Amino acid sequence: MNTIDHHWQRFTLKQKLSRYAVYLVLVIAFVQSIQSVEVIPEFLLDAPEQMADMFSRMWPIDFAYYPVAVHDAMIETLNIATLGTLITLIFAIPLALMNASNIVNSAWCHWISRFFLVSSRSVNSLVWALLFVSIFGPGVIAGVLAIAFRSIGFVGKLLGEAIEEVNMGSIEALKATGASWMSILLKGYWPQVLPAFFSIVLFRWDINVRESAVLGLVGAGGIGVVLDDSMNLFQWDRVAMSLLAIFVIVILAEIVVVNIRKRLL
Repeated sequence: MNTIDHHWQRFTLKQKLSRYAVYLVLVIAFVQSIQSVEVIPEFLLDAPEQMADMFSRMWPIDFAYYPVAVHDAMIETLNIATLGTLITLIFAIPLALMNASNIVNSAWCHWISRFFLVSSRSVNSLVWALLFVSIFGPGVIAGVLAIAFRSIGFVGKLLGEAIEEVNMGSIEALKATGASWMSILLKGYWPQVLPAFFSIVLFRWDINVRESAVLGLVGAGGIGVVLDDSMNLFQWDRVAMSLLAIFVIVILAEIVVVNIRKRLL
């Protein structure tokens, strides 16, 4: 009686070759990147000394500069993040509804919504800021619109996914009673999406606070303007004050978001 020897393998030959091919591509890409970046070894060796020199110039921190310019700039940064997040909802909610397959069945609507959502996420907030600065000029308006248009893709995509994951039992029950589309949306979808909605908006606002801090580097208002002016004038003690203020605000924003989520969710 012939016996067949079964040899267990975790991966087939094709899978092994595919994995090795991926590793090879990664190595080639890494080597090519190193060559294109043109890393200068002398600069790397000198970096610790330069960093120590810069930090020595930042100390002591000019705390007296905070009430002069930093405080108002930080308030402006928070306003940019908040207004930008609120404006985002005007565009993100309709796009999320269009992108949800359990609400809209049209493939054209899905493609249109995905086009705008992907376009929003693919452009960095600094690029958006440069665009709006060229249109509206330097100032807060450019920063608010940059934050808003950058956030549409994030909020719209996550909100659309949350809508698609709702329990359709209550939705079908409302449809069976002959409820209007708006009633189904407000009484069926909204209560189930509400926790995810607040979580997404709060998380995005937290991100926007951090992104708003650097928009001033391209003239879009906020603490970035003060930071850029101090760096251009080589006032490193004031640069340290601006960086410290940004760090404190980011930490406080994180604490606020966590506490609000605990209370609401």
